[in-house]
Amino acid sequence: MNIQQKEPVVLRRDCDALLIPVGTPIMLPKDSTVFIVQALGGNYTVNINGNLAQVAARDADALGFEAVREAHAGAEGAALNREVVEERIWEQLKTCYDPEIPVNIVDLGLVYACEIEPDVQGGWRAIIRMTLTAPGCGMGEFLAADVRRRVAGVTGVSDVSVDLAFDPPWNLSMMSESARLELGMY
Repeated sequence: MNIQQKEPVVLRRDCDALLIPVGTPIMLPKDSTVFIVQALGGNYTVNINGNLAQVAARDADALGFEAVREAHAGAEGAALNREVVEERIWEQLKTCYDPEIPVNIVDLGLVYACEIEPDVQGGWRAIIRMTLTAPGCGMGEFLAADVRRRVAGVTGVSDVSVDLAFDPPWNLSMMSESARLELGMY
């Protein structure tokens, strides 16, 4: 769902959120008025009193949408082969968005590598190497936490490591063609 909404939304219940860009947990009180800025990857970026916050898919009902329950890895995942698990990890990475940019982190060119290796527990350990659009970007830990959470939900993944790297520095040429078109940077 890609929502661009300017109409106010009144929260139907108290709702957990993360303050952008620092990722500080906050509580949005019932009956507060928010404006949905972006709805991508299942999460909602809302403006509340001039501040941006991210509401997770599991709390979408507070905004008047259907809440999405997150899947968690099951024991049957250890039998999955490397290629299947890696494909599912890349699918999850494409659901991660910077709450301020309407393009997923893969198409933005922020993911440098995704490696998986057998884990001693019998599953797979995912090692994600990624960057930010700028070294001083305050969204680093916020995005890394979202990546860890989503990749950990992939069946067969028993451990996730996210390494934020700045070498090589990110530049516009790392974006996919569709991302450049979406953002008008062609």
